[in-house]
Amino acid sequence: MDWDKLRIFHAVADAGSLTHAGETLHLSQSAVSRQIRGLEESLNVALFHRHARGLILTEQGELLFEATRSMRRRLETAEARIRDIEDEVYGELRVTTTIGFGTLWLAPRLPALFEKHPDLKIDLMLEERLLDLPMREADVAIRMKEPSQADLVRRRLMSVSVRLYASPEYLAKNGTPKTFDELSDHRLISQSSNAPQVAASAQMLTRLIEMETSTHLRVNNYFGILQAVIHGLGIGMLPNYLTEDFPNLVNVLPEESSNEVPVYLAYPEELRQSKRVEAFREFVVDEVIAYRRRNKSTTNQ
Repeated sequence: MDWDKLRIFHAVADAGSLTHAGETLHLSQSAVSRQIRGLEESLNVALFHRHARGLILTEQGELLFEATRSMRRRLETAEARIRDIEDEVYGELRVTTTIGFGTLWLAPRLPALFEKHPDLKIDLMLEERLLDLPMREADVAIRMKEPSQADLVRRRLMSVSVRLYASPEYLAKNGTPKTFDELSDHRLISQSSNAPQVAASAQMLTRLIEMETSTHLRVNNYFGILQAVIHGLGIGMLPNYLTEDFPNLVNVLPEESSNEVPVYLAYPEELRQSKRVEAFREFVVDEVIAYRRRNKSTTNQ
């Protein structure tokens, strides 16, 4: 098979459109169409169903797309290894973590990484789904539980817990609850019981949901809960790593806390010698150590 035609086929299958693939490849739509038609003729099969809304892969097209996806991953791995032979840290690093941790803890600290390694490119993928590291859906992951795959390098970074927080303005207006039962007099802000992040805080969340309260806001990620809390909407369930960057938040009922959640850094064994991964790992570990020290100092005051 013609490698160039396969490259163009992969772009079309990924984009679902000749026009969008052409823009990515810097080719005209007619040139892309000719290459796809030539590939179909050489294989004597139709690779796409043509529809007004775009292109849909046929069964044979799905098989070929899976093969080109695998080829692309292997090429990316080879490229990463070749680049990592050099001493300089540059190129793209795909990092995945949860929406809450990525937006509220990791992203605000990234300037320190880019200041030290200005040629590094970070593709930060924030989602609750666990991306498959061995299949190279991402290079590095920060996960809220220990990874189960045996072929991953892992390091425990810290532990976090979910607690109840409110803004000083909300508490000044509505009063501060002294017991858990008194929360029924307040607007509560939490995640839904079926949200993927609530395993460790399920017991606390269940108690809040079952509480008879006139108003309750549910949000599907911690960023939304934080915005509601800092704008004085109510008392919210939030991870305790927020307290450093949002020192004005008041921990309501400090004795109430979820189970601790371990936070792990993980990456494929084959990237153990990667200069990009090493730079990111050192950056995260340094930030975690500094975060722990500041928290300890604040606790002891």
